Amino acid sequence: MKVTKVFALIAVAGLTAACSAGHGVVGPNKSLDRGTDSKDLSQLTAGIWVDPNGCEHWIIDDGVEGYADLRRTPDGKPVCNSELPRNVATGPFKQGSPIADSL
Repeated sequence: MKVTKVFALIAVAGLTAACSAGHGVVGPNKSLDRGTDSKDLSQLTAGIWVDPNGCEHWIIDDGVEGYADLRRTPDGKPVCNSELPRNVATGPFKQGSPIADSL
């Protein structure tokens, strides 16, 4: 029983250490992709996803990573009651990354 606990503890420690490997600290600048194909997020193409309530969200699929943000009017109000179909993503949001997405 003790051997099993030791192996379980080693496995948990290894998995926890793997979570922080590769990307480092994010820092205050959230406009940069720090993944495999690091670049400024403005170089990626956004699409629009409409949630079940009819509110629009900007979305970017960067292969392994993905980004989303609520779409807002110039005065900061959310863009809702969209004419676009709900629960559907539209636009070229998978473009801009050389990493293939299997989904």
